[in-house]
Amino acid sequence: MGDSDKIHDVAMIGAGPASLAAAIYTTREDLETVLYEKGVVGGLASITDWVDNYPGFPEGISGLDLGENLRKQAERFGAKIELGEVTNVSRKGDVVELDTTDGVVKAKSVLIATGSDYKRLGIPGEQEYYARGVHFCATCDGAFYRDRRLVVVGGGNSAIQESIFLTRFASKIDILVRGDQLRASDILQHELEKYKDKITIHFNTTTEEILGTDGKVTGVKAVQEGKETIFETDGVFVFIGLLPNTGFLKDSAIELDELGLIKTDDRLQTAIPGVFAAGDVRSGATMQIASAVGEGATAALRIREFLEAPVREY
Repeated sequence: MGDSDKIHDVAMIGAGPASLAAAIYTTREDLETVLYEKGVVGGLASITDWVDNYPGFPEGISGLDLGENLRKQAERFGAKIELGEVTNVSRKGDVVELDTTDGVVKAKSVLIATGSDYKRLGIPGEQEYYARGVHFCATCDGAFYRDRRLVVVGGGNSAIQESIFLTRFASKIDILVRGDQLRASDILQHELEKYKDKITIHFNTTTEEILGTDGKVTGVKAVQEGKETIFETDGVFVFIGLLPNTGFLKDSAIELDELGLIKTDDRLQTAIPGVFAAGDVRSGATMQIASAVGEGATAALRIREFLEAPVREY
């Protein structure tokens, strides 16, 4: 991967919707663009079972197909996707250097779009039934559970917000909360009162295992008040937070917020000149595919403006 002589016009870290959209714009404007991805091209979108809320697809589209379409479009205009891991980002004079597992990569500008990943419970059955009964996004997958019973794990704002959303579809929702009270805001807890007919909260309940048969989730084994309990369910939604993929920036000059998300100015530029951020990894992001694509397009335009500026000081 590393080439000490070559200086790319644009190097992008991550190959999810934000960077793939950005690459469509940069490559169409003849900016030589390379993307580095350590996992799955398409990011979280590609491992989402079905996407129903992405504009332009009235019947919905599988996450895998959406990610693949974005990849093909970016590559059609000349974007290069490389597999590899970036371990640090720094400015050295008039170039940005990416430390990678295969050497140093140099670029005139960089887009960081590494996204976030869902925090996992780390219990048996969670990975086995991922996207086949275990989910991390209510707006993505809630509609599959019309008139079904669900278990939601979590007690914070996202767990309560998403549970309220899921009442549009599910007939019954059991919320499993590890502690003795909700961590959600008072406003959300007050809102939750309106849904007592569908939602039951179980405190002091630790989720131990996700059960299933014939490839389908059938229940959740939990310990409640010291006693083992089985909650029958057709699906499990886990909302215990997101982990931004920013660990590789810990030794860089890029500023992160209290959640570990990248701080940017109103031009999507980070604390390092010429290094931009877009999508779920950016502080203030809305964690939606459509907005990530929009931010990617905006970042591409800002990168072009940066590269065209007659004088740059570092």
